[in-house]
Amino acid sequence: MSTTSELFIRDLGDGLILRRASAEDADALADMNSRMHSDDGPDKPYERIGVWTRDLLAPIHPTTRPSDFTIVEETSTGRIVSTLCLIPQTWTYEGIEFGVGRPELVSTLPEFRKRGLVRIQMEEVHKWSEERGHLVQIITGIPYFYRQFGYDMVLNFVGRKFGYEPHVPALKEGEVEPFKIRPAEDADAEFILQVYRDNESRYAISCKRELADIRYEMSGQSRENINRFEMMVIENVQGERVGYFQYAGENWFGGLYCTYYGIAKGASWLEVSPSVVRFLWKKGGEYAEQTSQPRTSFGFSLGEGHPVYEALEDKLPAQRVPYAYYVRVANVAAFLKQVAPVLEKRLVESIAAGYTGELKLSFYREGVRLVFERGRISLIEPMKISTGTSTDASFPDLTFLHLLFGHRSLDELRHAFVDCYCENHTARVLVNALFPKRLSNVYPIY
Repeated sequence: MSTTSELFIRDLGDGLILRRASAEDADALADMNSRMHSDDGPDKPYERIGVWTRDLLAPIHPTTRPSDFTIVEETSTGRIVSTLCLIPQTWTYEGIEFGVGRPELVSTLPEFRKRGLVRIQMEEVHKWSEERGHLVQIITGIPYFYRQFGYDMVLNFVGRKFGYEPHVPALKEGEVEPFKIRPAEDADAEFILQVYRDNESRYAISCKRELADIRYEMSGQSRENINRFEMMVIENVQGERVGYFQYAGENWFGGLYCTYYGIAKGASWLEVSPSVVRFLWKKGGEYAEQTSQPRTSFGFSLGEGHPVYEALEDKLPAQRVPYAYYVRVANVAAFLKQVAPVLEKRLVESIAAGYTGELKLSFYREGVRLVFERGRISLIEPMKISTGTSTDASFPDLTFLHLLFGHRSLDELRHAFVDCYCENHTARVLVNALFPKRLSNVYPIY
């Protein structure tokens, strides 16, 4: 690749350059990612990762383009030695939209590790993301690693509850299945989108979807894409659509898992959910036969809290608590300004309604000052923290993000980090009112 190419970003020295990808890189990127992300080692590539890579590079993807991939190339051989990509999307904070950049598919050949190549690329895609107006970046990944790049694990990611064969609800003798489950069709897209939006309203943080996203997930992704989840519509005996769900294209942890599940307003989780379980158990058995692997369970990978967990409480005795998204917020003051209407609404509904005054939040090296006038936020600005600076509440490192995204309560933070504290009772009331613990289970754009 010539350094004069329009894809060229900069020379890294030592015979390496940083550039953007093009569609012509699809084969090489798919091969590299399938090898570097294989749990069985690079000699046994995980082809479903490679298919995901190809789909992200394809024109049909709703948000990502080939130029959203970074490549570190060895100029003498043309080899890709390190790469990652950015998947743009929009999330919501109790209905307020904010842009999100999602770095993913981070991989480096073993012989090129420990050279800072991932850091160089992360800095580049952070710049791209911020140029697009994204206030937040998120990534999923191994423990600790992405903390190096300004991220902290402050938002629940997946988590599941599951059961075994004795917990599959049995139909009574002579009883027919009360709900029909069929593959989603293009004509279902608007119904699915509406159900998705209605069901997402229970969460503080959510990923915004449009019809193009639903249609892409329904029929645009390649069948072998690791992040393709089969989409099914649920109908009652009258043929009325009452909900939809998605499930993985293979068994996980010994069984088939539902990865999204929503029902229409007026439908009953108690009535619908047993039919979904029976479907998962049967389909999981079919997958087990295809792979000659045992099927021992069924489950729902729907985060920490979901109506189906209550509807099937005695049928889901086992659980795994959620992991976490890594989240980066480079400008906390800017994000707080974006979601200020939510903060004002929370304040109105609290014992501090109509508050006039300030709240100065310290992150020890810097902080944010909020000014309130009769319950309205009149000013949010960054502030420098130095010895003797008067503040109202303090949060070391990135711990404040746990509060901001509703991941932990103030008391939970204080229990884990003794240098998280409020200087006075008013500050404690305000922090609890503005940043309550809230349920979230974000289903992102892949």
